Amino acid sequence: MKRRSLLIGTAAAGAAALGTTALGGCSVLPSQPYQERRDWPLVVRRPTARPPARRGRVLLVRGLEAAPGMEARGVQWLEPDGSLHVDYWEQWAVPPAQAVEDDLRHWLAASGLFAAVIGPGSRLDADLVLEGELTALRGDPGAHEARASAALVLLDQRPAKLKVLMQQTVVGTAPLAGAAPAAVVAALQAAVAKLLGAAEAAVARAIAP
Repeated sequence: MKRRSLLIGTAAAGAAALGTTALGGCSVLPSQPYQERRDWPLVVRRPTARPPARRGRVLLVRGLEAAPGMEARGVQWLEPDGSLHVDYWEQWAVPPAQAVEDDLRHWLAASGLFAAVIGPGSRLDADLVLEGELTALRGDPGAHEARASAALVLLDQRPAKLKVLMQQTVVGTAPLAGAAPAAVVAALQAAVAKLLGAAEAAVARAIAP
């Protein structure tokens, strides 16, 4: 009887030990705090809107492609060692090239340079076509600067043969105060505004009589 009691006690102790081990291995508490991704808007508009040009031309903003390295939605900045950081947790709400293309279309529509500014799929016939590539959109905390750049081509498609009116890289920069993601995003939005202003000026020169 005594031996049986000892066996039962040993088995109970073993079960308790296994239970403790199982509970320890299957803890429901997170090992690190939960971090949520943040989607930042890249919506930049011209500060003032001018009325459409009477008897003006129609501009088609056909597309702004992403240069290599610009396909990702993650916000980009340079590290102190010069390497490029593409953040996983801080990202643009839409791919940056797509966002800047939409910004460019709205900005030029508000410039007063054209009778209308349209996108692909419009039923209007375009006189001019603007297309290009977003080549940079990154912060540089070490230089306290944010930079946006795009290579643009303006075509006149009214003649039987396309005529190139402009080929230019436009750049926008803005001060960057600190390396916090919110500061980088705000500076990049300001840099895009400068880029759009430079694009408007370049297009205006190209179509001037």
